[in-house]
Amino acid sequence: MAAATAAAVSSPAVTAPLPRAASSAARRGFVSFGGAAARPSALRSDCLRAAATGFSSGVRTHVAAVEQAVVQDATELEAPVVVVTGASRGIGKAVALALGKAGCKVLVNYARSSKEAEAVSEEIEASGGQAITFGGDVSKEADVESMMKAALDKWGTIDILVNNAGITRDTLLMRMKKSQWQDVIDLNLTGVFLCTQVGFCPFICSLIF
Repeated sequence: MAAATAAAVSSPAVTAPLPRAASSAARRGFVSFGGAAARPSALRSDCLRAAATGFSSGVRTHVAAVEQAVVQDATELEAPVVVVTGASRGIGKAVALALGKAGCKVLVNYARSSKEAEAVSEEIEASGGQAITFGGDVSKEADVESMMKAALDKWGTIDILVNNAGITRDTLLMRMKKSQWQDVIDLNLTGVFLCTQVGFCPFICSLIF
């Protein structure tokens, strides 16, 4: 029994045997830490159970440290990384500001309006959020790849993609030039395809008007 207790204290979290409740939670894949997964509430219960059964102070300290790390991981999960295309003005700006002020980390994409995009990023940061700007044409694959890489280099992940960038070239069909038609197709459709393909992430929102 003494040997087993000593092993529990000295072994890393990934090798220490988990109680049945924690193992069940791990199989369901809730919050990950050190190769295992468990609900923070489950770890709190384990900590109380350990104290009640008279485990050593070293074991209680070890469990508390694991619990604190999991809570920190959960806090990180509350700040998802968002890429918003066409975010320098209009609906894209409103979406970027709302997400940034809600605590998201936002990449503000723009095609030509660099000053406006910088103003959006500054407003997000002034509210306590995090933001970067990226100038690029989402109808061009190279630009899209560079944009997604910028978000990954900065924050390590992309959790939400808002395909907002779009243009209109409204006119009578008989008067519309093929180049105008192609511009709309390239940005409004191909741009959505490229961003979704390159930046595939858990949540994708496409705003096409």
